Amino acid sequence: MRGKLRTRHEHEYPRPAQFPSHLSSKSDLLLFFLHPHRRSDPPNSQSTSSRGDPSTTSRQPPRREIQIRRSLGCLRRRRRDKMGAWMSRVWFLMFPAKEYKIVVVGLDNAGKTTTLYKLHLGEAVTAAPTIGSNVEEVVFKNIRFEVWDLGGQESLRTSWATYYRGTHAVIVVIDSTDRARINIIKDELFRLLQHGDLEGAVVLVFANKQDLKDAMSPAEITDALSLHSIKNHDWHIQASCAITGEGLYDGLGWIAQKVAGKATTS
Repeated sequence: MRGKLRTRHEHEYPRPAQFPSHLSSKSDLLLFFLHPHRRSDPPNSQSTSSRGDPSTTSRQPPRREIQIRRSLGCLRRRRRDKMGAWMSRVWFLMFPAKEYKIVVVGLDNAGKTTTLYKLHLGEAVTAAPTIGSNVEEVVFKNIRFEVWDLGGQESLRTSWATYYRGTHAVIVVIDSTDRARINIIKDELFRLLQHGDLEGAVVLVFANKQDLKDAMSPAEITDALSLHSIKNHDWHIQASCAITGEGLYDGLGWIAQKVAGKATTS
């Protein structure tokens, strides 16, 4: 009959009763429609195998089902990763992290590079002597620190001054077991404090290698470096161990308190 609309019979529509009760997620529903021959299979059901006893052989999911489940899992992880990256960008747009510059100085073998990468990576690294400098970004309590690790060999110390411009804090790493060269680092410390580009910079002294039994105490190092004679800079000495990270974040927290509110690195 012309013009008559064709209506689907009632049996052509899937009824709610046709869906097994174990289909509780979107992935299960997708598999339900992709594998119609398994629509009546309840979870953990067993099928008869021509090579084994049907009472002991478990039904293995088809390869296509495994691929679909893996794909769905990857999609979920990518969605979470994208959401996390998006939230991170929104957070820093709403609350932009301030950035300050730190230079790390000290004699060779004092533990400067180990200190830098313990703060940057959270793990101890095997470091070769630094030729020139290393620079990394360290984020601490929504403050970004641009940290420059400068080589400590005698031939490189004259180049330290080229890194001072725009510096907010100086970290001096001391090998607490190196009693023979404590006067050398004292002379280097007072030489750099006289530089005009470090006017207003705070000074943190890490008394490193405190895990060794023959290490000088922070009080001994304070006297050996004559730190109490420093009048034009805020200073602090912190016992530390670069390998374990002990004391490093305490010292970084002191710097964060002192530089808060100062003009950031342009």
